[in-house]
Amino acid sequence: MANEENAEGGEPKAQAKEKKPPQGKGPGRKKAAEPTGPAPKYKREQPPRLKQMYQNQVRGQLSKDFNYSSAMEVPRIVKIALNMGLGRAAHDAKIIDFAVEELKAIAGQAPVVSKAKKDIANYKLRKGHKIGVMVTLRGDRMWEFLDRLCNVALPRVRDFRGVSNKGFDGRGNYTMGVREQIIFPEIEYDKIDQIKGMNISIVTTAKTDNEGRALLQYLGMPFRQATPTGAAA
Repeated sequence: MANEENAEGGEPKAQAKEKKPPQGKGPGRKKAAEPTGPAPKYKREQPPRLKQMYQNQVRGQLSKDFNYSSAMEVPRIVKIALNMGLGRAAHDAKIIDFAVEELKAIAGQAPVVSKAKKDIANYKLRKGHKIGVMVTLRGDRMWEFLDRLCNVALPRVRDFRGVSNKGFDGRGNYTMGVREQIIFPEIEYDKIDQIKGMNISIVTTAKTDNEGRALLQYLGMPFRQATPTGAAA
């Protein structure tokens, strides 16, 4: 009876002939199309807030204060370098791994591991030992980091009274030190191995310290105010 039903009706016979494609590995299995070309880049809808502030307000104010004859003379920020020195890392490789992840979270860019250039017997240091991590920021990442540093990280410093005015090198570049990396909100306090400090160097095109100080001050750098002489009395 089953054979007669298959012979008379076409549908059961057609279903019997259908075969599922092989699921396992083999020549009959089709490979998924692999993506080709570089990964798509994130397209920003608007420029960073601090960059807009510099273009719309700070440039005009600096030209007014210093009487520049050309718009190209107005000082601007070229790059920001973050350097985290780790002397103990020469004897403990895990310290470097933690520092790389922390600096990557802070800067939003993978840092470079710096190595010793020569042997130093007093510090038991050999040439080629890993002694720190560093990263250089340019473009939009530079503006975003400076915005977070001035408005989020530095106000979280305990008993903060402003950054020092003595960090300029005579050519408009400014360097400051941070004692604790936990002032940045990207760092989770429960996941750090130890407290680490870092140096932050802001490179500008200013020719004098007064021009560089004015540039950073207009961008929101909280410089320490001079204490009046009669305030102590």
